[in-house]
Amino acid sequence: VPPNRGVSRPRGADRKLRRGGGADPEADGGGFPRKRLASFAPRGPGVKHQAASQGHGACRAALARRTPAALAPGGGGQRAESVRPSATLRLRGTTTTIHTHPRPYSAPVPPCFSLVVGNGGAFKRSLLLSALSYLGFETYQVISQAALVRAAATVFRVEEILEQADYLYESGETEKLYQLLTQYKESEDAELLWRLARASRDIAQLSGTSEEEKKLLVYEALEYAKRALEKNESSFAAHKWYAICISDVGDYEGIKAKIANAYTIKEHFEKAIELNPKDATSIHLMGIWCYTFAEMPWYQRRMANVLFAAPPSSTYEEALGYFHRAEQVDPNFYSKNLLLLGKTYLKLHNKKLAVFWLMKAKDHPAHTEEDKQVQTEAAQLLTGFSDKS
Repeated sequence: VPPNRGVSRPRGADRKLRRGGGADPEADGGGFPRKRLASFAPRGPGVKHQAASQGHGACRAALARRTPAALAPGGGGQRAESVRPSATLRLRGTTTTIHTHPRPYSAPVPPCFSLVVGNGGAFKRSLLLSALSYLGFETYQVISQAALVRAAATVFRVEEILEQADYLYESGETEKLYQLLTQYKESEDAELLWRLARASRDIAQLSGTSEEEKKLLVYEALEYAKRALEKNESSFAAHKWYAICISDVGDYEGIKAKIANAYTIKEHFEKAIELNPKDATSIHLMGIWCYTFAEMPWYQRRMANVLFAAPPSSTYEEALGYFHRAEQVDPNFYSKNLLLLGKTYLKLHNKKLAVFWLMKAKDHPAHTEEDKQVQTEAAQLLTGFSDKS
């Protein structure tokens, strides 16, 4: 049935009713001839036709049987209108009422509306779930944004601490640097941890540090360096300071442990150089490793041969190559590198070049306690040359 057209009774049926005549033997209960009523009924599968009986009471009973509970008077969903004599047509998903007097029939009920009205609990649950999903998503966004803000603030804070630490290190403020960094000894940041290892070692080497405190600081430094390496294996500085701290610990664990640790020390120095070929300190330390095993006393060498199938070994020439390479990367970066260049040339019996580098070491500005010790040793070696001359 078209949705925008009303259906009225045939004129013949009206005339019979107005004349007071009897019902047509071929008419249905509402005064419609069966033949004519059939012409108004929709055809096709799924369509049923029922005529209303005469009178308002019969119509109400017919509608009560056919109308869904949600659409009945007081049934909740759709307000029921006053019922007039009519025929009820049921299509798939729709309910259409055809009145038996000139009046437009009620509009078809959309299937989705009938579903929602007829199942209000499911609709409410769906609405509630949608609202909860939206609120959950909003909460997730807020938490994510807050986490990002906290992470950014943490990164900014770490960068600020590192800047302060580097300034204090360059200024030679060893104790202040150690006090600053020990506040963050529980940090998970590798950059903070290896700087703390360096600071602990520097405090251990101060002249005012007792032997007992020095030992504690050396092992403490090793622990910080180890944690730094665990947090970031791609940090060249973590490799470098881990190797330095292992070497320092060897002084307290005997010659056997010191020789055994030599392989590990060399491995981490080489890794540090690989990660950062422009770091002069790592190159210098590899030179020290070579210099140490080149001048190893004969009794230690014999012990190493007994304890290890292939004990570590090196030469002064190899050490000299690393010291020069470090100086090329960063000229005058470290007073001890200048001193070791002079001492290596002495071992190779090159007095002229030995004096040249020892003079540079003696004249190097003293920023740290180690620089002062280097100046003293270089001056003593130069004095020895003068006495021999």
